[in-house]
Amino acid sequence: MTPLLHAARLDIAASLRARWFLFYALVFGGVVTLLFVFGVTESRVLGFVGLSRLLVTYIQLCVAILPVFILITTVRSVAGDRAAGVFEYMLALPVPLSAWYWGKMLGRFAVVFLPVFAAMAGAAAWGHYRHLGVPWDLFAVYTLLLMSLSWSFLGLGMLISTVARSPDVAQTGAFLIWLVMLLFLDLILLGLLIREQLPLEAVVGIALANPLQSFRTAAILLFDPQLVILGPASWVILDELGRTGYLVFALTWPLLLGTGCAWLGYRLFRRGDVL
Repeated sequence: MTPLLHAARLDIAASLRARWFLFYALVFGGVVTLLFVFGVTESRVLGFVGLSRLLVTYIQLCVAILPVFILITTVRSVAGDRAAGVFEYMLALPVPLSAWYWGKMLGRFAVVFLPVFAAMAGAAAWGHYRHLGVPWDLFAVYTLLLMSLSWSFLGLGMLISTVARSPDVAQTGAFLIWLVMLLFLDLILLGLLIREQLPLEAVVGIALANPLQSFRTAAILLFDPQLVILGPASWVILDELGRTGYLVFALTWPLLLGTGCAWLGYRLFRRGDVL
């Protein structure tokens, strides 16, 4: 475990010195601050008021911001070290490749998740101080959902970084994959599937395989238990899984996807030419 922790600590230290981390932390901290300044806690939507309303808005913003930030910053980890010749130095040290790879991933997870959680925890602390009423059950579920989403895109980013041979190729691939998840799967592909009159269950299953869509649907489910916004798709989700079952799926599927992508990246990393 010592080489693993050392590798994680080195990646955390390198990330804290990078300019992107400061910008990354300021984005999420600034979002929460602006939500307080603009009086989001004073508005009411679907019965949500106070800090619950702020958390609902914050989680929806995270869907758009968090995945692309994780992908763009993570894909440079392995590809950047390869381009900089860091592998030659690492292989000269008594550090196993597994400890270096998984330590880098754990360190990057701490770096990308903690600012998001700190902003939400700061909002909860301020809400408690202002006696706004903190929905701790909602806070806990949102925290787990953000952890799951972060891990899934972190694993995907590590896979892309391992396959790509240069940081530029890795960043381009990450951006294209994010666009596919954000636009193609939700709009074009699903529209084509519906036009071909596929069963509704198949269309919903393909949509929920996208971790962005599964996270977004879980976030909607927390403030709209009947999923009225989704229309007929809500019947499939609630009839097949139920509210609790779908939340369990939304938490476990991105974790499994991220772990599978990271494991595949590690296998390719060990078998390939690391120099």
